Amino acid sequence: MLGAIARKIFGSANDREVKALRATVEQINALEPDVEKLSDDELRARTDWLRERLKNGETLNDILPDTFATIREASKRVRGERHYDVQLLGGMVLCLGKIAEMKTGEGKTLVSTLPVYLNALEGKGVHVVTVNDYLARRDAEWMGEVYGFLGLSVGVIMHGMTDDQRRAAYACDITYATNNELGFDYLRDNMKFRLEDMVQRPFNFAIVDEVDSILIDEARTPLIISGPAEDSSELYRAIDVLIPRLTAEDFEKDEKARAVTLTEDGTEHAEQLLMEMGILTEGTLYDVANVHLVHHVNQALRAHKLFQKDTDYIVKDDKVVIIDEFTGRMMEGRRYSDGLHQALEAKEKVKIQNENQTLASITFQNYFRLYPTLAGMTGTAMTEAEEFEEIYNLKVVEIPTHRPIARKDADDEIYRTAKEKWIAISEQLADCHERGQPALVGTVSIEKSEILSDLLKKKKIPHEVLNAKQHEREALIVAQAGAPGAITIATNMAGRGTDIKLGGNVEMRVENELADVTDEAKRSAAIEKIKAEVKADQEKVLAAGGLFVIGTERHESRRVDNQLRGRSGRQGDPGGSKFYLSLEDDLMRIFGSERMDGMLQKLGLKEGEAIYHPWINKALEKAQQKVEARNFDIRKNVLKFDDVMNDQRKVVYEQRRDLMQAKHVAEDVADMRAEVIEGLVEKFCPAKVYPEQWEVASLHEETTRLLGVNLPIAEWVKEEGIDQEVMRERLERAASEKMAAKVANYGADIMRQVEKSLVLQLLDQSWKEHLLALDHLRQGIGLRAYGQRDPLNEFKREAFNMFEGMLANLRERVTQMLSHVELQSTPRPEDLEARRPQPEMHENRDELEGDAQDGENATVQSRQASGTVNPNDPSTWGRVARNQACPCGSGKKYKHCHGQLA
Repeated sequence: MLGAIARKIFGSANDREVKALRATVEQINALEPDVEKLSDDELRARTDWLRERLKNGETLNDILPDTFATIREASKRVRGERHYDVQLLGGMVLCLGKIAEMKTGEGKTLVSTLPVYLNALEGKGVHVVTVNDYLARRDAEWMGEVYGFLGLSVGVIMHGMTDDQRRAAYACDITYATNNELGFDYLRDNMKFRLEDMVQRPFNFAIVDEVDSILIDEARTPLIISGPAEDSSELYRAIDVLIPRLTAEDFEKDEKARAVTLTEDGTEHAEQLLMEMGILTEGTLYDVANVHLVHHVNQALRAHKLFQKDTDYIVKDDKVVIIDEFTGRMMEGRRYSDGLHQALEAKEKVKIQNENQTLASITFQNYFRLYPTLAGMTGTAMTEAEEFEEIYNLKVVEIPTHRPIARKDADDEIYRTAKEKWIAISEQLADCHERGQPALVGTVSIEKSEILSDLLKKKKIPHEVLNAKQHEREALIVAQAGAPGAITIATNMAGRGTDIKLGGNVEMRVENELADVTDEAKRSAAIEKIKAEVKADQEKVLAAGGLFVIGTERHESRRVDNQLRGRSGRQGDPGGSKFYLSLEDDLMRIFGSERMDGMLQKLGLKEGEAIYHPWINKALEKAQQKVEARNFDIRKNVLKFDDVMNDQRKVVYEQRRDLMQAKHVAEDVADMRAEVIEGLVEKFCPAKVYPEQWEVASLHEETTRLLGVNLPIAEWVKEEGIDQEVMRERLERAASEKMAAKVANYGADIMRQVEKSLVLQLLDQSWKEHLLALDHLRQGIGLRAYGQRDPLNEFKREAFNMFEGMLANLRERVTQMLSHVELQSTPRPEDLEARRPQPEMHENRDELEGDAQDGENATVQSRQASGTVNPNDPSTWGRVARNQACPCGSGKKYKHCHGQLA
């Protein structure tokens, strides 16, 4: 009560923040008459003048008014678009490193030019992040004209570009790219072997368009670069046959948690079926030897019981293609990881691709927190303000609209069954079409789009369907959705990036209808005719009430519902919106519609009748808030675990960069060797133990294996006055002499090159194995909660111990390899660069993967001078292919024996 009164008197915190910026807007407007008088050349020259002011000690804040006035005038001259005052406010909020919430149609693309131009003047690079390649290319072309006029360079990163093209794009003042391309380039850069091969510059300033979609929706899917693992496609096919034979009592499904598990009876039934099929030969399903079968059964169960064709994925060109649940787009190249995608391929009887093993990964949260300054813009951020502030330290500021919103939002209509709901929607659409009012219908899946489409076909109502299957025609369909009587059914409307203009879109019609018209006179006449038609159509649509938006069910997130509603009523246009719901909708069904159904039947609700009341809207909003809070907790929990890995990732990547920047790594190698020797001496020659009790044989064996020297350790131990320190000094001297002999033999330059290459390769290999071990640890750590222990603390402790172990193992491997290395040929610098991995994205457990080559090069070979292979000495084996027989003579494949990953 008191809070409401205070807000009325003083305004909200948001109002006060916006009000404080208005003085700067007046300052910028006051500069406009003088800037308008400048010639084009004088306007361009202001870029150098502003840069000079920065060099002379002024801050970005000091030059902001002049900068904004300059870019506004450039935009007027180049594109005929003048920034409104509210757009200047949005630009200032972005400059402060905050999120500007601006309603759909308020011109966010134009707003971004203000902070982008200001920050680009520093010359450190500005990244503009978009949700898809189409928007990255379009925005770079549209706004690139303005930046180019002012003398700034613009680059765009697209899928399939070479390293040289990427490097050139990142070197530009302004770079447009999708979040995926930026993240994968960061991971790939940290797998390079030379600094000059890296494509990105140090991070400076980034603006994220559709910030809620990228930093929240897509942040559930960490980026992963992976390499091929062992082929097990036949096992996926075999297990797939088993799932349809299970009964409903064999598994429990929790739709809220998106989880499905076998019951006790189900486990026994599965074991029986696996035995009949000859897959389970001994023991039970949960015996150590059969754990991999549990994994396959679980993933096959998820594929059959949780994932629906045409909702979660579609089958196209003999491939299973994921559908983005937030945009309804096909996610070409992305794959569910951890074997789920293979299980879906087996289910749909298409070619099964190999599984992958993680080589590098990062969450979007941790990637975007690398930027010193991050800002974002979207039409819907307020509902997620807490998450933005807690995770990214980004405050959300709501920017007022240029014109008041005239859209009328009706209360939801709720029907008992989905059939009644679809009939009511089709009748509403028939009425809209008859009156010439354009209507946009938002559905949550392709299947539901097609149900409505079939109903409209029966009523002979012309309409367009926009979903993953019409991906190529997307921009055209959305652009013409405002024509009189147009009916457009769209599967999700997030991040479409194309405005719905009442009466139709002149630019899109010109592009589509006049593509083949080359005669200038005919083309000009046709353009004028199209403009006149669109103007007339606009009057008709305005008279009919503007764009009418229909939601076919409530989404888990209020934000997605608001995005759909926001398509109507842009720039003060009239419009309306209404959601049609049924008790069979997912949100209603999962969150307790049974009681409501019973109540409605008691109240005598007849078939075809609907109920609508503001109280029901509030109840639904509370259910959505609960789901949003739960999803936030899930993301926060995932991030807490990834933060542990992120600390380790920073150490490894920083170490890699230091190694690449160093002229040589001889000192690092010597330090590693000294630590290995110190560890050996402490292990086998304890300080408080008599020399005759030392483990001399073990020490001799280990020094031979790791240092490649055959020393008379047994004789040394018999000497008078021998102690731990003397032993360490002698071992270090012997190892250093051996390395000095190699330097004398091969030349200092070649050995320095070999050392650097080897350290980087072994660091990458160790990190890769560590990531796999952490992945396994993460999967099982939740069970520690049953022992009254906090899984996160357990994970932190064990991950730290594993990291320490990885570093110790790396020191040993580097020391051993360099001690035994014999060069067969001089390595070329180009051989030292691992092949660049091409990302093939995956997602599961909310993970996104990219495919990669292993990245190890055979530039050096670890063999004895004689070239013979000793089965008892792995250092003599050189490179062994993982599927070859192990040289030790065990009869197993190398990957299952000495080549087994840690």
